[in-house]
Amino acid sequence: MAGEVLTARPDGPRSEYERRLESRRDALSSEQRRSRAIWFWRRVVFAVIAVMIVLAFEKLVPWWLLVLPVGVFIALMAAHQRIFASVARFERAVKFYERGIARLDDRWSGSGETGERFADKSHPYSEDLDLFGRGSLFELISTARTKAGEEKLASWLLAPAQVSEILARQRSVEELRPRLDLREDVALLGDEVGAGAHPEELAAWAGKPPIFTAAQTRWLQLAALLIGVFSAVTVVMWLGFGYRKTAMIALMIEAIFLFLYRAQIGRVIAEVERPGRELPLLAEILGRLEQERFASARLAALRSELEADGMAPSKQIARLGRLIQILDSVRNQFFAPIAFVLLVPAQLALAIERWRQHAGAKIPRWLDAVAEIEAFSSLAGYAYEHPQDPFPELVEGEVVFDGESLGHPLIAESRSVRNDVRLGDAPRALIVSGSNMSGKSTLMRTAGTNVVLALAGAPVRARRLRLSPLAIGASIHILDSLQTGASRFYAEITRLRQIVELTRDELPLLFLLDEILSGTNSHDRLIGAEAVVKGLVERGAIGIVTTHDLALTRIVETLGERAANVHFEDHLEDGRMIFDYRMRPGVVERSNALELMRSVGLEV
Repeated sequence: MAGEVLTARPDGPRSEYERRLESRRDALSSEQRRSRAIWFWRRVVFAVIAVMIVLAFEKLVPWWLLVLPVGVFIALMAAHQRIFASVARFERAVKFYERGIARLDDRWSGSGETGERFADKSHPYSEDLDLFGRGSLFELISTARTKAGEEKLASWLLAPAQVSEILARQRSVEELRPRLDLREDVALLGDEVGAGAHPEELAAWAGKPPIFTAAQTRWLQLAALLIGVFSAVTVVMWLGFGYRKTAMIALMIEAIFLFLYRAQIGRVIAEVERPGRELPLLAEILGRLEQERFASARLAALRSELEADGMAPSKQIARLGRLIQILDSVRNQFFAPIAFVLLVPAQLALAIERWRQHAGAKIPRWLDAVAEIEAFSSLAGYAYEHPQDPFPELVEGEVVFDGESLGHPLIAESRSVRNDVRLGDAPRALIVSGSNMSGKSTLMRTAGTNVVLALAGAPVRARRLRLSPLAIGASIHILDSLQTGASRFYAEITRLRQIVELTRDELPLLFLLDEILSGTNSHDRLIGAEAVVKGLVERGAIGIVTTHDLALTRIVETLGERAANVHFEDHLEDGRMIFDYRMRPGVVERSNALELMRSVGLEV
């Protein structure tokens, strides 16, 4: 919780997570015991009140004695509400650290936000590299509480940044890495995950044209206040002293006011209802971020954005939240007649409109600052949980991908087999041969996913990675489509055209082509694959091409030093195919396909 200082521990994040999990479970048990105790005493006091009411009816005790037990009961209810909130908070804290340990144990798939709404089949690598969906990179990394934070993180994964921007992100992530208290507090704010603010609705509401001008809002608010007070006073005088005509005149003035402005007031109330539900969480997150001080330039600039307008954004948003909360409460059937006489809904609507005129333009800036800090916090949490993963070395002026001991971040470390991958002037392309399931596609996904992490500003799963900013074009997860009537081959060549077009962009391209042109005959496949790879290399791209068709390994003869053959091996053992997932130089020398077919009973 807030105020607890994280100290470095020699055995890494697991020890800290387990220590905090035990602490939160103990606190949760304590609060649950307090809740049960107060619930018991509430029933006792309620029984006392019931007995005293009977005794009062029998005139055995005076009625005023009820004041004491009723006051105790109300105090117990208020205390119980605070304990309920505390129990819910500790329950979320327990889940927060349980999910953290699950990530460390590689049991996290299906327990977080999948980001499926960001999936785009037309994106050049989103689906191929498993960025979104169950068990995706986004689910592993994202801890954002607001939709704006999720969108910001997704945008970083979907597009490379400039070197200066990446370095600024790295410094911010490194500063946030040890701030576990901040990440925990933000994760525990508001309701359960999924209650996050919808930035598009808040921004749209804030940016709508004003319903009243600033001058109209001021004088109408004053008029509504005076008319409401006048009407309330005259109604009281009517009920108490018989001043009926005065009350009728006041209510008639009120009716004229509502006739003239009811439509506009109704619009103000209707437009704020849905965005208003998102404000409490945003206010809480802003309030927590306002307590932090940052040293890195990017975080310091974002923090200064939150105090650029004098009053803290959390207080401004909390004020708007209170207006909306009161507006909801006046709809109570018992209070509604009083609120009508006092013109409370009109006064609140005008106060809300005045707030929007004053602070509405700041909401997009606040949302963006929160979103960016949440995205940084997600990457920092990932960095904290993977202390051995380094930040990549970024270079400019050359096209290079030089990775030592690369691993895939979505594969458990206990099962991960790491390989070195080097691409640059020589070779510019790797032609990877080997049987299905030998590790060819995983190698490409490993390279591509680490580039995504690197260019988003995150650490990478490698002993060392040196690379230049790269665009990514992948053809790995290509399927036919019954809905569009497109065959797999047509879908693949369409993607290949998209990848070739990426070479026209400013950034050099990293291409990842799995089983290239497997949907056509071997003659056309060899000619087409050779032309595509040669064209990409000549346009300055680097990349990896996989195949189990050994004829395609002859592409290296055409490209010379600009390409190299590597392979993965397998062997049969007791009728089972065994893979070691180690990349080796040269072309694979044998295939076990026929032996495997015979082992399952096929006559070949």
